Amino acid sequence: MEVDIYRRAEAGDKFSYLIVPQGKPIPEEATNTDWALRQQAVHIDETAEHLHPYEVDRPREQIQEKGYAITGVNNQVPANQAGA
Repeated sequence: MEVDIYRRAEAGDKFSYLIVPQGKPIPEEATNTDWALRQQAVHIDETAEHLHPYEVDRPREQIQEKGYAITGVNNQVPANQAGA
């Protein structure tokens, strides 16, 4: 699956990632936060249980349910590991 990847800063010098199918807008319920586009047209294995380095669990299930997949609160990425 081709996706666009967004990132936002979180408390504690950490980051969350938002993964949206390529070319689709960020769903309305997620647009009220400051997402910055990081990468476009990235191929991911949406069947994977976990996407590293974005620390997103069950991307296919999340995208089917919500139209996007997001890093869980407990999986936020420390800034020194958030180069992607």
